[in-house]
Amino acid sequence: MNKHDIKFIAADMDGTLLDENSLLPKGFYDLYDKLEQQGVIFAAASGRQYYSLIETFEPLKDRMMFIAENGTMVMHHGKEVYSCGMDSSSITAIIEEARAIEGAQIVLCGKKSAYIETQDPQALKEFAKYYHRCQYVDDLLKVDDEFIKVAVCHFDGTEKHVFPSFNQAFGESHQVVVSAKIWLDVMNAEASKGAAIEFLQHLLGFTHEQTMSFGDYLNDLEMLKASYHSYAMDNAHPKLKEIARFGAPSNVDAGVLTVIEQEVLN
Repeated sequence: MNKHDIKFIAADMDGTLLDENSLLPKGFYDLYDKLEQQGVIFAAASGRQYYSLIETFEPLKDRMMFIAENGTMVMHHGKEVYSCGMDSSSITAIIEEARAIEGAQIVLCGKKSAYIETQDPQALKEFAKYYHRCQYVDDLLKVDDEFIKVAVCHFDGTEKHVFPSFNQAFGESHQVVVSAKIWLDVMNAEASKGAAIEFLQHLLGFTHEQTMSFGDYLNDLEMLKASYHSYAMDNAHPKLKEIARFGAPSNVDAGVLTVIEQEVLN
């Protein structure tokens, strides 16, 4: 397949595009300009909040595509082009389930802001990495917003301490995904980074074969499946490496930029 046929590139952030210090790799902005000149859309596809993403990509915030909150919200040129929300009854059940798990910390994700009801210093420090617009409230069940995701943080690991009960309770009715070692997200059953990309394929007219994506964790599975040019980072979860067609150097070695330069821009 001609590498110059690629029209859309999506990259996860933490553990993928960002380095070990959560910084963009050197040369990213020059690469972005070259892609834009060739008519290739580059999207940040992350579990992070939209407001966190536009802070990271401040010089490009009105030009770039953002697939935020694990695919539940897509913004382009500063405007919403897609969202996949959750109903209030589901939100209530998920929050109550999370409250019953010792050590679980909850982030209720709305379109206007994220909401928390903890003041635990360790949790606040972790939340600040991903949710740059975040409000403390007395009761999450009384918040008024359009909700797109519930994120649960557990410092002893969500795959062991949160996923089993959440998958049993919500696995058939919602998308339940371990998005990082200490994070788990619950979303609309139809929501994923992959579903967002498939929507964009139809909306913007590029194909599965013209799509490239990069990921490192389980919340990237659907995104890689929606892309012919699917890359698992060298540091990726073993399950992601099983389904990816190709491998990329680790995030520490600027693997995303290396592959794009070799396979798209060279």
